[in-house]
Amino acid sequence: MILGIGSDLANIDRIEGTLQRFGARFKNRVFTELEQRKAESRPQAIAATYAKRWAAKEACSKALGTGLAMGISWKDMAVSNLRSGQPVMQVTGWAAAKLAEMTPPGHEAVIHVTLTDDHPWAQAFVVIEARPTPALT
Repeated sequence: MILGIGSDLANIDRIEGTLQRFGARFKNRVFTELEQRKAESRPQAIAATYAKRWAAKEACSKALGTGLAMGISWKDMAVSNLRSGQPVMQVTGWAAAKLAEMTPPGHEAVIHVTLTDDHPWAQAFVVIEARPTPALT
């Protein structure tokens, strides 16, 4: 069953301007070390990589039903990639507590995330699914 859906559209030029203006202060407030390493490893697409992750965090907070309010922190949501390149979302802190609260008994939550960009836009969609946990025999 679907527990939540969120989407967000971020302007890459706006994120690039914020990076230029605030630099490490912005990066350290919003992005995990892993997210920063990923973005900085893509010299032709640094701002786009940050913008996609920004959009993913916004989309995840919407799928959690809160937006960026009620105690959720930017770093409570983090995007990484599988070896295949597929993006995955991990939640910690308040976001993980909210996810646990909204997951029905006998289910596990799975967060699906997809990212795309086409300058000047970066977009993310997040779907939170509750899957029945396998019965123990």
